[in-house]
Amino acid sequence: MQLLRMAARRVLKAVLVDLSGTLHIEDSAVPGSQEALKRLRNAPVAIRFVTNTTKESKRDLLERLRSLEFDIAEDEIFTSLTAARNLLEQKQVRPLLLVDDNALQDFRGIPTNDPNAVVVGLAPEHFNYQMMNKAFRLILDGAPLIAIHKARYYKRKDGLALGPGPFVTGLEYATDTKATVVGKPETTFFLEALSGTGCKPEETVMIGDDCRGDVGGAQNAGMLGILVKTGKYRAADEAKINPAPYLTCDNFPQAVDHILQHLL
Repeated sequence: MQLLRMAARRVLKAVLVDLSGTLHIEDSAVPGSQEALKRLRNAPVAIRFVTNTTKESKRDLLERLRSLEFDIAEDEIFTSLTAARNLLEQKQVRPLLLVDDNALQDFRGIPTNDPNAVVVGLAPEHFNYQMMNKAFRLILDGAPLIAIHKARYYKRKDGLALGPGPFVTGLEYATDTKATVVGKPETTFFLEALSGTGCKPEETVMIGDDCRGDVGGAQNAGMLGILVKTGKYRAADEAKINPAPYLTCDNFPQAVDHILQHLL
């Protein structure tokens, strides 16, 4: 009820949209999402696409989305890889990058020789004992641990799969340290995504399939959160966060319809 009252008082100016699990799952679009995005673009709102994906670079992600006929510009996408790069440049450290090889181009120009920091994303081919032990030793010697995000799992075509969160948590446990997290659900991530739009969190709604990372994080940042029942969504996810989502919808097109009919 509190969120409903908040929604009634707001003037919506921005919509943040998750990508994987919300608009698409790997190389398949969520049915109706392209047309729903076109309808949303006709509304007087700024749109940004926010993602924790670390399986591919921003450029590769954009190519995938365009191949699925989504009308999206590169400068509309804000990724956790971008947030991680910003932090590395700010700290001026040389990272051991545990990310998918396809994501490495987003760190081009960042020195990685003689690493003094550890960055963990989703990197199944690198999550082996030798590499994890190398990260473990660096952290013990004082290297900061930076998690691009700590998602427990994500959705693939063949089912749910482990995210980077369990591996980050293992390193935290072994080294008795805490990672700095840069992606969703961190408030700073959502605020960075809004920068340049001229919009405030209280003027924004977030649509995503991750109850904690998308909806919980957005609502903690002062936004409304709409949870969609696609991607990684599982029954009763709504009960995993407090406050509960402002709204739960079957899919992205239904979320867009609600915005157009009730929030503008």
